[in-house]
Amino acid sequence: MNLFADAFAWIFSPDRMTGSHPIDRAIGEHLFYTFVSLAVAAAIAIPLGWLIGHTGRGREVAVAVSGAARAIPSFGLLVLLVLLFGVLHKPEAAVTAFVLLAIPSILAGAYSGFEAIDRRVIDAGRAMGMTEWQIVWRIEVPLGLPLLIGGLRSAALQVVATVTIAAYVNLGGVGYYIIQGLQLRRFDQILGGALIVVALALVLDGLFALAQHLVVPRGVTAGRTPDVREAPSRRRAAVEPATK
Repeated sequence: MNLFADAFAWIFSPDRMTGSHPIDRAIGEHLFYTFVSLAVAAAIAIPLGWLIGHTGRGREVAVAVSGAARAIPSFGLLVLLVLLFGVLHKPEAAVTAFVLLAIPSILAGAYSGFEAIDRRVIDAGRAMGMTEWQIVWRIEVPLGLPLLIGGLRSAALQVVATVTIAAYVNLGGVGYYIIQGLQLRRFDQILGGALIVVALALVLDGLFALAQHLVVPRGVTAGRTPDVREAPSRRRAAVEPATK
């Protein structure tokens, strides 16, 4: 418990707001790499996932590539890309590594969102004379958004945790405190930096969970029937039909 108290004391110390690497700057750098990587990964994975989900073509390849990408060690990938890009392009190498780690989750969320739609809904749209473009934007995209946001949520958690290793190549972020603490054997600083990363992950997860709840189309939620098994007995009696 003393270590946790020391860690919180380290986080809220006035010294954290001054110096060459203040905590607000470290959090800003951490979030900058996270959001830039997510934006680039979403720009690549969402159109590709929607194309796979709509046409049904290339799903096996996407699943194989996504599975292989999830197995890539993030630290090894970062070091490899820094060596390939050169030391003068370390930010580009780091963002590329984070993008490659984020793409599998977003891609899976995009195409699985389309695949989870009842095909009778799409057939009904075609029967009403809707074009393929209208089916995508008026049926598949709105109904597939919750799973897509789920993929973005999973990718955000992975990226915000992985950005911590950016400090190994002198790119700053909250990981700077953890690496410096390891060198100085300052365990309060190591735990304090880790707690900040956990707090960022929880905040992002909460925001994406809220977004995932809000994007559910109103017509889908209106069609849900209440689960009578969880209702109070008096209310359950009113919902269940009379049995003989």
